[in-house]
Amino acid sequence: MPVHAPPTGSAAFRGAPSPSRRRGLAATLAATLAATLLAFVPSGPAHADPIEGGGDLGPNVIVFDPSTPNIQGRLDEVFKQQESAQFGSGRYQFLFKPGTYNGLNAQLGFYTSVSGLGLSPDDVSINGDVTVDAGWFNGNATQNFWRSAENLSLNPVNGTNRWAVSQAAPFRRMHVKGGLNLAPDGYGWASGGYIADSKIDGSVGPYSQQQWYTRDSQVGGWQNAVWNMTFSGVEGAPAQSFPDPPYTTLETTPISREKPFLHLDGDAYKVFVPEKRTNARGVTWDSGAPAGSSIDLDQFYVVKPGATAQTINAALDQGLNLLFTPGVYHVDETIEVNRADTVVLGLGLATIIPDNGVTAMKVADVDGVKLAGFLIDAGPVNSETLLEVGPQGSSADHSANPTTVQDVFIRIGGAGPGKATTSMVVNSDDTIIDHTWVWRADHGDGVGWETNRADFGVRVNGDDVLATGLFVEHFNKYDVEWYGERGRTIFFQNEKAYDAPNQAAIQNGDTKGYAAYRVDDSVEQHEGWGMGSYCYYNVDPTIQQHNGFQAPVKPGVKFHHLLVVSLGGQGQYERVINDTGEPTSGTSTVPSVVVQFP
Repeated sequence: MPVHAPPTGSAAFRGAPSPSRRRGLAATLAATLAATLLAFVPSGPAHADPIEGGGDLGPNVIVFDPSTPNIQGRLDEVFKQQESAQFGSGRYQFLFKPGTYNGLNAQLGFYTSVSGLGLSPDDVSINGDVTVDAGWFNGNATQNFWRSAENLSLNPVNGTNRWAVSQAAPFRRMHVKGGLNLAPDGYGWASGGYIADSKIDGSVGPYSQQQWYTRDSQVGGWQNAVWNMTFSGVEGAPAQSFPDPPYTTLETTPISREKPFLHLDGDAYKVFVPEKRTNARGVTWDSGAPAGSSIDLDQFYVVKPGATAQTINAALDQGLNLLFTPGVYHVDETIEVNRADTVVLGLGLATIIPDNGVTAMKVADVDGVKLAGFLIDAGPVNSETLLEVGPQGSSADHSANPTTVQDVFIRIGGAGPGKATTSMVVNSDDTIIDHTWVWRADHGDGVGWETNRADFGVRVNGDDVLATGLFVEHFNKYDVEWYGERGRTIFFQNEKAYDAPNQAAIQNGDTKGYAAYRVDDSVEQHEGWGMGSYCYYNVDPTIQQHNGFQAPVKPGVKFHHLLVVSLGGQGQYERVINDTGEPTSGTSTVPSVVVQFP
């Protein structure tokens, strides 16, 4: 920075300075320059110690090998704590080393994940079950959220494993050597879920499940459907027959890349990053080692509760990836993911809460970032956004190496007051959103039309974005808005906000209500398959919602297999998409469908 001389006429500059005065002046100028430059040096240590990668995984990652004593007792202890802790702070990850385990029943409660540590699910064989049931909620599975099972093989004790879940409960990379029952004991209500990269040798029985999405898997059979069962790239899937029965079946998934996962190489932990597949069908692991590469754990900052956003960002700046261990993390500045191919992986539903209205995480417009396995929970001060993939105006081509967002869940309210204007914004082209549940809470603490205000769920500005398994619910205005070209969604599940106080509260100009899924009028090409929206206006059951879907009528904009449902007559839809489709009516909870649009 230049140093300016004193103004003309200053006493120090009258006449020609003497040599001694020149030396003194030089010294003064040097001191002034040094002080000025020092003012622009950031405070803090001049040489901060580098952040070390690797290390232990913390107390809430519980690792078993076949010789571990009392495995069942430890599983039961955590389940007893987590079974009904829907909005609690406990977070747990069970990891099974390769080998065979006999006589286990791993019952999974909230914020509990179980995973094998092999490269293949068959490296970890459990002669027993990984069970989710709904005894805690009187046989109703519609609130069995936030848990997961990954990378294991099961020999169920009675031949069928029970996995009675609803949103945010992925079943990935699993091999069930028998059948899979997706309903709770007694066949109570259940509200939809997600399977990927899994092989079920027997039949899958959804029974009471209202909707479900299965991707790139193999099943021995599929027993029934209620409203909306969608398959892409699934060997053994039922033939397409929507609406009776309501099966939507795509032979392949256009683009997919499986979620990164922790595994053991000898005694060393590594994270395996699968390769991208195009026109994918079936599992990635059935014929040997999966395609992809492993990253040593020492290339990860192992994030533990108490870590600050400043330290997390310093680790990212240093070139480390992030592995969040189970816990709840408050961040007072945005986590900035700026390096291509960075992996951000959570264990045990690790939860990030932004303080003071900041955005929890932003990703630069770079290739191949992998976000997976964590929950963002809005704070009480409104955040304009909670997750941003690419800055506004992003335009780089990432088709060869897209960013993926997998099992990344967002919540506004429920655990306490939370607010966000728009939850997830995707600006980067070619992004893959592979299973997300973006949820403005309809129950729990801090819930109310204005208390957990959140106008928009997911907004897509990037081109060529693909969503496989998009669950977005209860936002005050639009749940999904799509502005990018050539967007595609395979399976969409939505409920409109329950708690609208009256018709005026949701009025959208001359339109009654905001569509659940809106494609902007500027878009020329867009396509969707297997998409449903439901209303349950329990505060004012007289509310009319004009439609569930809104899109421009253009040759390149196509929808397949749409439905809207009034749950028990609590509010009604006038149309399915735009002004097309029959209205819902009465209290019979019968869907109104549109098979193709336009």
